[in-house]
Amino acid sequence: MRAILLGGVFCLLGCATPRHEPVTRLSPGARYVAMGSSYAAGAQIGPLVPDSPKRCGRTQNNYAHLLAARMGLDLVDVSCGGATTAHILGPWSELPPQVDAVTPETKLVTLTIGGNDLNYVRNLAIAACGTIPSRGSPVGRVCPTVQWPTASDYEALGQRLRQIAREVRRRSPEAMLIFVEYTRILPDAGGCADVPLDASQMTAARETFRRMAEVTKQAAGAEGALLLPVSQLSRGHDACSGSPWSAGHPGRPADWHPTAAGHEAIAKLLAAHLR
Repeated sequence: MRAILLGGVFCLLGCATPRHEPVTRLSPGARYVAMGSSYAAGAQIGPLVPDSPKRCGRTQNNYAHLLAARMGLDLVDVSCGGATTAHILGPWSELPPQVDAVTPETKLVTLTIGGNDLNYVRNLAIAACGTIPSRGSPVGRVCPTVQWPTASDYEALGQRLRQIAREVRRRSPEAMLIFVEYTRILPDAGGCADVPLDASQMTAARETFRRMAEVTKQAAGAEGALLLPVSQLSRGHDACSGSPWSAGHPGRPADWHPTAAGHEAIAKLLAAHLR
């Protein structure tokens, strides 16, 4: 069973609808649940959602809110900065499991998760630590050691992504589940002032990003979910490009996170194909 890739340049892999993925027409007012980490919540790109937990950094112009506005969907956004797959499936201090928002009436679920499981953004920040000043500290200060993901880390992430998909399906068999990949930060080659990593760090970070996208694609395919291949669609929109969908350092506005333009692009891509 293979994932369906959403995107104008992609065909349906396998040329058939996956067995577990229902064919659903989204009518105005349909319940839409958005889950994920800060890459879904929209770190510092706009005003916070009223009455949402401040620590989640959930903004009113993240891709879920933009998509819901375009299609007239009834959005329940439970995304939260810092979240891992464990926080999708289980509670996080005062926050309930994000998947609890999925009800039998839910028609659409989007999910962007996995980066924090692999310490992706944290490792980028640590890798840049020794080359950039921070709060007046001199370059060359003592920085933490980067711990790049191991094979077992990728395997564990894949298993948890599949578990999330199965849990969504259990709670709402008719829901359309879309895995939305992380936006590309690093250029395919070279670098720039906004990406102050040396050659070995760039190689390791690119490999983490590649493997994260690969694991996400495999999990979506194994569970018959849909996949928006943002890792590929954002090529040419890295932090060093003229039209970045993600920021490097110093972040505009948040280091190593999608820009408002990135969220807008994802919302447009989702809306175009869901219609």
